[in-house]
Amino acid sequence: FVEHLPAGKSTPDFARKPMTTTVQEGKKAFFKAMVSGEPPPTVTWVRNKGEMDDQEKYSTRYDERAREHVLEIVNVKPEQADNYKCFATNEYGQAACAVTLNVVEVHLEFKNYQTVVTKKKQLPQQKEGEIDPKLLELLLSAPKKDYERICLEFGVTDFRWLLKELKQIKKEREDEQSKVVENLDNIKQIEVKSSGRAEFSFDMKLRDPNSEVNLYKDGTLIPYDDDKNSKHSLQKTGINYLFSIKDPQREDAGFYQVDVEETNVLTTDFQVPDVEFVAKIKDSKVTENEDAIFQCVLSTPLNKITWSKEDASLEHGGKYEITISEDKLTHTLRIKDCQMADKGAYYALAGITSSSASLTIQVFRSENVKIVSNQFSYDVKESRPGKSKKELYSTATMKPFNHLHKNVLRFFKFLVCFFLSDKLTEEDGVKIIKDGACHILMIECCKKDDTAVYRFEAEGRKSEATLNIQDPPRLDPDALGEFTNPVIVRVGDNAEWKLPFSGGAPMNIQWYKNDNELLPAVNVKIDTSDTESQLRLTKCQRKDTGEVKIKIKNEFGVIEAVSRLIVLDKPTPPQDPVEITESAVTSVEFKWKPPKDSGGCPVTNYIIERQQVGRNKWTNLGEIPCIPSYKDTDVDPGRRYCYRIRAKNAEGISDYLQTGDIPAGVLRYPGSPTAPKVVSAFKDCINLSWCPPCDTGGTKIIGYNLEKNKTGTNYWSLVNQNGPITDTKYAVKDVFEGAEYRFRVSAINLSGAGEPSIPCEAVIARNPKMRPKFKDRNMKTLMVVKSGNTIRVNINFEASPMPDISWVKDGIPLLKHVTITSSDRGSQLLIPTSERSDSGIYMITVKNIVGQESFSVEIRVTDDPKPPGPVELDENIPGTVTLCWAPSPDEKRDDRLHYLVSKRDSFKRTWRTAADNLFNNKFTVVNIMPGREYYFRVFAKNDMGLSPPSESPFKVDMPQMKALDFESPPSFIIPLKRRTAPEGYECYMSCAVKGDPAPRVTWYYNNISLNTNTNYHITNVCGVCSLLILRVGPKDHGEYRVIIENKLGNAESSMTLNVRGKL
Repeated sequence: FVEHLPAGKSTPDFARKPMTTTVQEGKKAFFKAMVSGEPPPTVTWVRNKGEMDDQEKYSTRYDERAREHVLEIVNVKPEQADNYKCFATNEYGQAACAVTLNVVEVHLEFKNYQTVVTKKKQLPQQKEGEIDPKLLELLLSAPKKDYERICLEFGVTDFRWLLKELKQIKKEREDEQSKVVENLDNIKQIEVKSSGRAEFSFDMKLRDPNSEVNLYKDGTLIPYDDDKNSKHSLQKTGINYLFSIKDPQREDAGFYQVDVEETNVLTTDFQVPDVEFVAKIKDSKVTENEDAIFQCVLSTPLNKITWSKEDASLEHGGKYEITISEDKLTHTLRIKDCQMADKGAYYALAGITSSSASLTIQVFRSENVKIVSNQFSYDVKESRPGKSKKELYSTATMKPFNHLHKNVLRFFKFLVCFFLSDKLTEEDGVKIIKDGACHILMIECCKKDDTAVYRFEAEGRKSEATLNIQDPPRLDPDALGEFTNPVIVRVGDNAEWKLPFSGGAPMNIQWYKNDNELLPAVNVKIDTSDTESQLRLTKCQRKDTGEVKIKIKNEFGVIEAVSRLIVLDKPTPPQDPVEITESAVTSVEFKWKPPKDSGGCPVTNYIIERQQVGRNKWTNLGEIPCIPSYKDTDVDPGRRYCYRIRAKNAEGISDYLQTGDIPAGVLRYPGSPTAPKVVSAFKDCINLSWCPPCDTGGTKIIGYNLEKNKTGTNYWSLVNQNGPITDTKYAVKDVFEGAEYRFRVSAINLSGAGEPSIPCEAVIARNPKMRPKFKDRNMKTLMVVKSGNTIRVNINFEASPMPDISWVKDGIPLLKHVTITSSDRGSQLLIPTSERSDSGIYMITVKNIVGQESFSVEIRVTDDPKPPGPVELDENIPGTVTLCWAPSPDEKRDDRLHYLVSKRDSFKRTWRTAADNLFNNKFTVVNIMPGREYYFRVFAKNDMGLSPPSESPFKVDMPQMKALDFESPPSFIIPLKRRTAPEGYECYMSCAVKGDPAPRVTWYYNNISLNTNTNYHITNVCGVCSLLILRVGPKDHGEYRVIIENKLGNAESSMTLNVRGKL
């Protein structure tokens, strides 16, 4: 490490620090850090209570795409809960950051095969000045149309600045999700349905069908099953996951998350506001094609409530118009252009409170009316009695009506109806209705036989309409609901599905399993009649588990229904490889992989058997919970053992997995660690570090003993009186300032403590020498204080040993009324009552044996300025007024005091600044308009502000001047002058001209006009003509001319610009 950094180099720092995390036992833990520094730092990880040499437990890597250093802990165990540190080191310094790993232990209960888990993790907490992390989690799972509503709930009114950060986080989240999920879409946020259940759903295709899908509420794991009568349930249909909460209460409100393994896939916020319906929605009865309105009034303002029809939520737009009053108490649903399909029950849901009403539609209507030329074609579905009616209308003019109001075409002359060539009467099962000039033919309960061409005749004129009856496949809702329930059978049993249907013949029936069509075979039986189809799968095997689908099709449409087959079996054997995690004198520990196939139901236990190598007897060690690891504590040192592992579920016990020979350890002590290294020493603490021994004695190192020896004595005392040190570093605080110490360390394994290391070199307990350095980066270099106020200057510094501190003012010692208070960390200058004489430059010098540093601050003591003397009119010539005033009494005492002049005329009547930063007592005001009255004020101004004004004791009344002829040819008052400019600097050329009318001014360079050249800045103010070259170069050398001209003549002036090269 160095005191002064070379140019372009920097010490290490953390661009993004690793975060404390909480994981479930057996899962993976990740710490991620981003570092900066030049040269790039080296990143290392350590833990306080153990080693991290086992690469199978701890792995580190650098993600070049994300520029992150990652520490991955595989299969987290409770003993790995610890404080971890990340070090970033280069040749100019070191940065460190500590984080904590919390491990949630898993406890199993065999009742209902449910796993009881404590809190998963702490939800991200909002830091002061930062945005709530919950808002970002919700936005990741919400559609863009809901961004504004969600942000308003968190008090964020402008969320556009969030979009860039949200896009980056969303990309990172999708990368994590892609490791466990192939596809995730159709996400629907949680909402209360009309059935009284709170539901949210999504479509998800897992990469591994055996991946765990967990539900969390406010960070706590929520148990669920597939029973709709349970409090929390999951209904899975194909790739659709539907989570529901039965009978939600206020305590069910919270932050819900769905994780696959350790990856979050959905976040939703269930809010239960304290609200009631003051006025509920009421039943509505409208005529077809009219609008229906439902309206309710709440007890508490809400930004939004949920409107639904049956279980389908309604959104604003198109068919539905949802409005909210300004006080957010009255909510209205308008259903536009009501049709028969719109009738039914509608619900208003506010939190867990609901109100329902029914919508009734009056008047029959025609379906799918199609008008072709002077003929009419009607397509309707065949229906059962009382379910459908068909009305035919015609007009005497034989022309279709352009506006189909309620689908009625009107005629204006009495006619007779015919069916083909046969005259129709009410005896034919139809109704003929006369309504004024309108004649209606009504056919109730349409049948296939009603398909025909209908003709209306009147006095030799005809009009025809075609009626087509459609009969697509239909399924009974009750039978469909029963069909969609999964069929669960054991291996070797038969599975059967039966589904009745109706519709127009002929019907084409197809059965599918996992999207593959099923055809009759030895184990596949398909029986189909005109009204029902049945599928029977015999001697089902585990591989038959999957989706079962039926497709029913005729010429009018297609309908599908999906079910699922689950075949239960005993699990497959546990999987290799078997990994030995510990081989100690009194115990061995090993782990394995779970079965590849759990058999359709969870693995509840593992059965362990043991055989001592060389013997034939196998000993049953009993059953253990479903965690795939085992620790055998009943072993003899030096013996070798073989184990058999079987998995167990509700259907049976798997075949066994047999391990290789696993040896138990022998009594062997570890070797000596390296000599302790002194990292740093202070007067009250000495920091040490060491390296583990090369020889661990065949078992893991569980800790270290650290001993100290005071120089001049032969006694070694134990430092760690409260137990072994689990890390390879330690801070010794039991030291005396100025004393000299030596240290040694010994390693401890399961057999005991080994030999101590070689002692380290003697070290003295004292603070390291450090050159004085000021700590505040933004220290003020200028202070302006009002006379009479207190002056307090605080300077903080670091130095060791204690430095000498001195203050001076303008290079001389301070006066007695100035108080200096100093400590080993800072110094304060205090002047209780300041005076103008205290103004000056104060410098502090901090000096010790290592070096010295100085800092200066300028203090200006001033007061509110006193006004200047009376304002007098010195000259009064046409167009100008010259003002003069007596100086302010403070002018001699304050070198920064200056003056400001403002004016007001009788036309605008507002005070405007005429001049500022005047350091003399005279000013000429120009552009005085004839015929107006003018008033003037003069202010004195300093660092404290403005003085009271001195107003002019007169008004300037400029008389109306008579028009005079001042025409004159153009001429130069001040011509151009030769100039020499250094290369790279700016050059300013000017001249003064006169003439009436005002002459036109043209600039030339080497006879080329510059007036339109944007590389030159040309101005003409009150006859002063200027040209500015911002950066002079060799190309600007040459002759410059100004030509002025008006109607009376012209004049010319020129000069030469010389460019001096760089020094």
